[in-house]
Amino acid sequence: MIVLGRIVAPFGVQGWVKIHPFGDDPLSWREMPQWWLAPAAETPEAEWRALTPHSCRVHGKGLVAAFEEIADRNAAESFEGWYIGAPREALPDTGKDEYYWHDLVGLTVENESGEALGTVSGLLSTGVHDVLQVQDGEEERLIPFVAAYVLDVDLAARRIRVTWERDW
Repeated sequence: MIVLGRIVAPFGVQGWVKIHPFGDDPLSWREMPQWWLAPAAETPEAEWRALTPHSCRVHGKGLVAAFEEIADRNAAESFEGWYIGAPREALPDTGKDEYYWHDLVGLTVENESGEALGTVSGLLSTGVHDVLQVQDGEEERLIPFVAAYVLDVDLAARRIRVTWERDW
């Protein structure tokens, strides 16, 4: 499962929930006939429950959504804090030079000289652009995920080439 966002609160009295998305195109989720939810306190191997969304729209910096299975505010309150996820194959295809964060985590990062800089351990969204968190032992490098620094991403080879030096 790829975690897409988190339910942060009920919204209104008709069973809607407010969602904090973890990506930049949450409205593309509308293409998925089912969303999967799991309690935040559970382990990553938790059993995910499939729910059927019947409405979804942007609200402020997040989303609000309604599900067939959530009838009222009381039911919505019971899902507060739950994660929303989907299996990779259920997600919409990405465009050219677009990637799901999940696809980048674990890739090796190397510079133009072929020096290994570490492995992508996560990404940060700064509002302006995303930043790769590259872990090399105890050292962490933060590399902007923009064309000026990222030369290419090769998912098949599990490698990202960057214009970056070890001592930067």
